[in-house]
Amino acid sequence: MRVAEHLSFSRAAAALGMTQPAVSQAVARLERTLGLRLFDRTSREVALSDAGKVLLPYAEAMLEHAASFAEEAARLAEPVGRPIRLAYCPLVGGLAARVVRRLADRSPAIDVELSRAGWGAATADLTRGGAVAAFMSTPFPTGVAMTARFHVPVTHVAVPARSRLATATRLGLEQLSAVLLPRLRPPGSVWHALAPRLRSPAVVGDLDDLPAALDLVAAGRGLLAAPHLLVETVRRPDVHFVPIEAGDLRMTYGLVWAPERASAELMALVQAARQILRVP
Repeated sequence: MRVAEHLSFSRAAAALGMTQPAVSQAVARLERTLGLRLFDRTSREVALSDAGKVLLPYAEAMLEHAASFAEEAARLAEPVGRPIRLAYCPLVGGLAARVVRRLADRSPAIDVELSRAGWGAATADLTRGGAVAAFMSTPFPTGVAMTARFHVPVTHVAVPARSRLATATRLGLEQLSAVLLPRLRPPGSVWHALAPRLRSPAVVGDLDDLPAALDLVAAGRGLLAAPHLLVETVRRPDVHFVPIEAGDLRMTYGLVWAPERASAELMALVQAARQILRVP
């Protein structure tokens, strides 16, 4: 094509970044393969032969299709940008949303699908590989990597708005009865630390979703030990938060993931969580 364009082997060679003999030899090989002379050569000029003039449009079309083929192959070779899933405890939904926004603003952007899940559901999702990571509370599942650990102190108790306790300025744990506790309280959980300090707790199936557990409080099923993050983010006319003296009682959260499923997208998510929480 370059020889036909320039009608000169030397100028074609310069355009291709090749030597003139190499271009001449390539054209000669093509002519032998086709059994046709494509160019008429003299010592002074190069011109397309009659056969070359007929075949030139076909050659141009072939090169155009080859270029389109290469572009489409390159596009198909690029990984498909499927979203990754981040499971999160409902209490820390604001943190999960900030991570999603940060990854959406980076270049190239990473699409993150949020999955609201309590401790048990998040653990199952990580095990199946549905979620690449999860913000969850202690105790963390075995075999996971963990970072961005942070603590949320338990500062209040949620009581029904019409309860006589709603007018108190401060309460002690020893004054409280019917405080909600989940049936399963593994060591390392806030519920395991809280249970010995309570008299006559109200045992329920689970307390994975603290905002939803306020429905039980409003219905008079029990009181709820409330971390300050819940107090700051939830406003309900049927529930009142009263400060309590709980010492160092706190909930501990972290970002966990399966190290064997590490990927560039996952590491970007981990980095985003560290940056937001300013974890080195």
